[in-house]
Amino acid sequence: QVQLVESGGGLVQAGGSLRLSCTASRSIFSINAMGWYRQAPGKQRELVATITTSGGRTNYADSVQGRFTISRDIAKNTVYLQMNSLKPEDTAVYYCNAATRPTPNWGQGTQVTVSS
Repeated sequence: QVQLVESGGGLVQAGGSLRLSCTASRSIFSINAMGWYRQAPGKQRELVATITTSGGRTNYADSVQGRFTISRDIAKNTVYLQMNSLKPEDTAVYYCNAATRPTPNWGQGTQVTVSS
């Protein structure tokens, strides 16, 4: 298992940028993939982006494709989410996820609020 700590959330105007960080309590090299999910009030948690830790292969939700970039720094046990051209509909709590076995691990979440 691994503990995940997110940071970098906050309040930003539409069109602005934020960078989220997720730092793991141990090496992420052995974890197949990590990702970011988000949950807006009254909605289900949804996938934002994932990245494989070894090959760096990425996957994005259609709603963020071209605006968000996920990356990882294995030496720092950290995964990032660079969010550009933010929209009010991006407002949500963003959660970091590690695809660990037997069960995935989640961070506590960080709030992102985009004002119009």
